[in-house]
Amino acid sequence: MKKPYQSLEVNLTNNMRKVIHRKLSKNFLRLSLVFLLAFTTALSAQEGDPAKGKSLFNANCAACHKLDKKMTGPALRNVETRLSEEEGLDREWLYAWIRNSAGMIKSGDAYANKIYNEYGGAAMTAFPQLSDDDLNNILAYTAEEKKAPAEAAAPVGGAQTADASNGISNEIILGALAILFILLAAGLYLVNKTLRRFANAQGIDLPESSARTPLWKAFVQNQFLMIVVAIFFLLSSAYFVYGYLSQIGVDQGYQPVQPIHYSHKIHAGDNGIDCKYCHSSARVSKHSGIPSLNVCMNCHKSIYEYNGETSAEYSKEFYDGEIKKLYAAVGWDDAEQKYTGESQPVKWVRIHNLPDFAYFNHSQHVTVAGVECQTCHGPVEEMEVLYQHAPLTMGWCINCHRETNIDVKDNAYYTKIHEELSKKYGVENLTAAQMGGLECGKCHY
Repeated sequence: MKKPYQSLEVNLTNNMRKVIHRKLSKNFLRLSLVFLLAFTTALSAQEGDPAKGKSLFNANCAACHKLDKKMTGPALRNVETRLSEEEGLDREWLYAWIRNSAGMIKSGDAYANKIYNEYGGAAMTAFPQLSDDDLNNILAYTAEEKKAPAEAAAPVGGAQTADASNGISNEIILGALAILFILLAAGLYLVNKTLRRFANAQGIDLPESSARTPLWKAFVQNQFLMIVVAIFFLLSSAYFVYGYLSQIGVDQGYQPVQPIHYSHKIHAGDNGIDCKYCHSSARVSKHSGIPSLNVCMNCHKSIYEYNGETSAEYSKEFYDGEIKKLYAAVGWDDAEQKYTGESQPVKWVRIHNLPDFAYFNHSQHVTVAGVECQTCHGPVEEMEVLYQHAPLTMGWCINCHRETNIDVKDNAYYTKIHEELSKKYGVENLTAAQMGGLECGKCHY
């Protein structure tokens, strides 16, 4: 038989064991939870966010790299997997290369020097500001599978057929009107024939048509009407001849087909490229100038395909083909990313062409007067194919000079002249015409 104090000791011992067991279980669960969270965080950080990676790639890498095409640097689709399988390099090597490629080359790293020599000794720009998370996001973006190109909405012919089926063509309308006219003429003939039969049945005598003087004969015999008609035809002929002769050399609406299709809508509209980036001489010269193809290649060395919205008339394949025409003209080998030296001239068709006796200075209007390009050339940012928007006639220019006010603020050199002219014309704002913009010698010399 156990003593009371012995039973108490056994109970205390069992309770202590249970308490220790519970504490160990709780600590184990806490540690497991901590390790699980840490592993999950590390795993998510390692995987990265492709959406964020795309933004970082476009901001930092896209100038020299594409995912599926060699450019200034190698293609980066699945770069981490390729380096791991082919060269045995891990992600840490990529971190070091991106942040300090020059340092790795100097350290003698074999693959770093291989890449450096393969791409003509062009050192990669260092990106020490990119964190591990940023680089993981970029690598996650490069690891995405290539998406299949979206199919065109409809071929050119199909789209035109659909448009035609949704409305009534002009030929159908004209045909219906012709049939209606024939039916009306036949109806009038039958009505006339019926009335004559009715008159004969009732014994009504109808006047013979030969008894009446024909209308044309009565008109010819009236001398006053003949004189009026002759004067009318002479004045009308003079008016139309004058109008025709006045339109000689006026090419408003002229829209030629260029040897390389250039969409102002895509460049100036969708991408917001300033007009004077390409037509830079408009700031300082009489002429706006035709941009050199080297200006085009500033962007199109990297942009080798079209990724914007397409239409039934202009597909992605069409735009890509026009970029290839540009490459052929400048002698650019897209596969090797270098110039071949075999260039070809591009025979651009001039659209805006003033007569030789008319003087116009772009810099005076663009730089001094601050006139927007759209004032004369129209909404070029909306034009898929450029055309002449304004008539560019003498009357059109004169009206502009009469209606456009001159900015005379902060121009101390001409302050006195501006004050005198304002008093002379009794106005506060002077127009170009009041400043001498209508003098013949300004434009004709």
